Amino acid sequence: MTSPTADAALPRSADVLVVGAGPAGASAAAHAAAGGADVVLLDAARFPRDKTCGDGLTPRAVAALDGLGMGGFLADRPRIRGLALHGWGASQQVPWPASDRFGRYGSAVARTELDDAIRRFAVDAGARMVEGAKAVDVERSGDRIAEVTVSRGGQTGRIRVDQVIVADGVRSGLGKVLGRTWHRDTAYGVAARSYAASGCSGSEWMCSHLELRDPDGELLPGYGWVFPLGDGTVNVGVGALATAKRPASMALRPILEHYARMVTDEWRLTGSPQRVASALLPMGGAVSGVAGPNWMLIGDAAACVNPLNGEGIDYALETGRMAVELIADAADPTRAWPALLSAEYGLAFAAARRAAGLLTMPQTVPVLGRPGIRSARLMALVVRVMGNLLTPDDTDLIARAWRGAGAAVTRFEDRPPFQ
Repeated sequence: MTSPTADAALPRSADVLVVGAGPAGASAAAHAAAGGADVVLLDAARFPRDKTCGDGLTPRAVAALDGLGMGGFLADRPRIRGLALHGWGASQQVPWPASDRFGRYGSAVARTELDDAIRRFAVDAGARMVEGAKAVDVERSGDRIAEVTVSRGGQTGRIRVDQVIVADGVRSGLGKVLGRTWHRDTAYGVAARSYAASGCSGSEWMCSHLELRDPDGELLPGYGWVFPLGDGTVNVGVGALATAKRPASMALRPILEHYARMVTDEWRLTGSPQRVASALLPMGGAVSGVAGPNWMLIGDAAACVNPLNGEGIDYALETGRMAVELIADAADPTRAWPALLSAEYGLAFAAARRAAGLLTMPQTVPVLGRPGIRSARLMALVVRVMGNLLTPDDTDLIARAWRGAGAAVTRFEDRPPFQ
């Protein structure tokens, strides 16, 4: 079922046009509509639609959903206590760290369900949803966007706009029109996911294998995962890290199928992996051109993805809220938006993508992983970092050290996050 406005005529104008109705765009639309703005939420797809993802929600993502007003949506979803980490003949079950801001539990929801639920929440808040329509160009008045050109069903139209929030995903077609550039000299991700029937889909632990090998036994710069969805299925996937100098030139599907066979007994899988899909992920703010006088890129379009695990739902929800707050402050986003993103995420992203860059070299993986997996204390630190469970307000030793590493890296980088 689509929203009532799905096939209606294109709106002629909007206070806020949000391009892309994934978690980032739908979050922005919901916040803006709740604040009284006339909001149009535009997406090239028709919902429900799929999205290549591990489907896992960290406690940070759960907290962001709750902040949006959708905490109840997870009431009958899996209650994930933490990560079960495996590699080099050892295993650790590591609970999510205690946090007043984020809580102790994560969850997992298929993106076909999650994204549709959030965009429906935005429509209920007052946003006008337009599906099957792609934003392809802009008309400017000076340096501001005056109109956005939209293509739907072989026809084009224009929407007059006051503000534009661009949330059209990792490739960001409209972002490219506006000057967005993805810089691949820092680490990016490639990933493939699938679904499989499982006798353990009610598990309270997300599973991650840090020692990922191809069918020939060669060690790869990546990891495998199994995330329980609580409905008789699990999300099974593999991810790898790469840079422009060290591209991930590997066939993901046979690696995923090999990994699925490896975890079949542990997760009581039946049948072969289904609905295999892959994606390329800009990470760690590795884009420039994220804002102009009346527009901002958010979520995946702004490369707001954790370089150590490819997770970005929490950042999507958060940047949707942050963009609307900036509009409410009547600030010029041109400099204010990259500065805000840098203040919120820059140091952590800088440290994480430098660490991820080291992990693109397969020889460093066992050097770090073999002793690390045997230390519960070290793995607790890894989970805190991989789960994005650090904030600028944290003052403990680990948080200060991680930010310090980010500050040190940033001083020597030619292009810090979002620059």
